[in-house]
Amino acid sequence: MSRVRHLYVHLPFCAHRCGYCDFVTVVGRQAQHRAYVDALLAELALEGDVLADRLDTVFLGGGTPTFTEPEELARLLAALPAADELTVEANPETVTPDLAHLLREGGVNRVSLGAQSFRPHLLRVLERRAQPDDVRRAVYLFRDAGLDNISLDLLYGIPGQSAADLASDLADALSLEPEHLSCYELEAKPGTRFTHAHGGELERQAEAMEGYFEAVVDTLTAAGYRWYETANFCVEPDRAGGRDLRAQHNLAYWRGSDYLGVGVGAVSTVAGVRRRNLPGLSAYVDALSAGASPRREVEVLDAQTQACERLMLGLRLDEPLATAEVNESLDHVALERLAANGLVELISNGACDALRLTCRGRFLGGAVTAELVELASA
Repeated sequence: MSRVRHLYVHLPFCAHRCGYCDFVTVVGRQAQHRAYVDALLAELALEGDVLADRLDTVFLGGGTPTFTEPEELARLLAALPAADELTVEANPETVTPDLAHLLREGGVNRVSLGAQSFRPHLLRVLERRAQPDDVRRAVYLFRDAGLDNISLDLLYGIPGQSAADLASDLADALSLEPEHLSCYELEAKPGTRFTHAHGGELERQAEAMEGYFEAVVDTLTAAGYRWYETANFCVEPDRAGGRDLRAQHNLAYWRGSDYLGVGVGAVSTVAGVRRRNLPGLSAYVDALSAGASPRREVEVLDAQTQACERLMLGLRLDEPLATAEVNESLDHVALERLAANGLVELISNGACDALRLTCRGRFLGGAVTAELVELASA
């Protein structure tokens, strides 16, 4: 078995849980940050033999990783294996000059900053604490610290958001000249406060989302960003000194690469086996402090499941997907029909060697992919 080259580290701590969030998070708990980092390092020691000596990517997600006590965050960064891309998620209100330098000195070379919106009334709907000036200040502080790969997260489809609000959000984001943008349609996750408060309004505005999505793509591509994944955009290499500014860690997921996840609620997929650490901070810390692995859900992925996932994720990208990787889940009759309708491009050297969605197919996205998968599994 080849050794894994991608590592995800989950830091669940937040100052406040936003109403739309369904990630594994805990509020506050500063007194537990040290014990949690001890547990992370213990799990990494138990599982680290699957990792390559040098990694392609490490990603610290949450939660709010930058809410973690600075001493503990620095200790964690110092203990992580070397990687070509080391990304940390950050909330704008947590960013100070000291934090920006801590990240840079800890080897971080990419930051994903959760802006979500620059409109104060929409930030109130989202229960976000950061204000527009906090986002701008955070970007400037990261630049001052020498970080030259910054990604901004934006949401669209927020209740009360107009097309003009979205246009203004995109303009404000572009004015900061980020290397990367992630633009997601807001989802009403079952069981969240947000769904109870705004689910009906999200359903009523669903028809407008196709137009919002097209506005995002048109605006960002016109500004010189590559639409390389359904919701993700990066500066083209010719404007970035030849650098590939796609999110390399996420590319590993979309391409079906193996990855190791450590932390409460973290997921790993290695050699056809998927594991998910159960939620529950105390149980996680207690198990690892006793020298045991945390409790996990384990799923063995058969060939068809792996091919189905590869198809669904791979078609989110603008790069061709080899048909040999997805034949277990691909209905070739449906593929030919969708190609004839201008939704799928077939790339052939005498046979159908690869496929990708056309621009029109990418706007329909999940509907096209779902048809292929559903017909293939019927």
